[in-house]
Amino acid sequence: MELFGITLTEYIGYFASFFVLLSFTMKNVKRLRIVNMIGCTLFIIYGFMLPTVRVGLPIIIANAAIFCVNFYYAFLKKN
Repeated sequence: MELFGITLTEYIGYFASFFVLLSFTMKNVKRLRIVNMIGCTLFIIYGFMLPTVRVGLPIIIANAAIFCVNFYYAFLKKN
């Protein structure tokens, strides 16, 4: 499926990049982590949508790890 010559996979990648970039503009750390986790989730989806998992595996692994770190500091770690 394409819209304006851009595939759904590419749109997911662009949205993921946008959310990661947006997270770096946040002053509130918890909000930063939540927005970054949205970007990580989209990157994980993007990694699975690439032609082969072998190509997307580094993207999936890195973003899953970053998601876990953000989740820990946003929701599990006691101040």
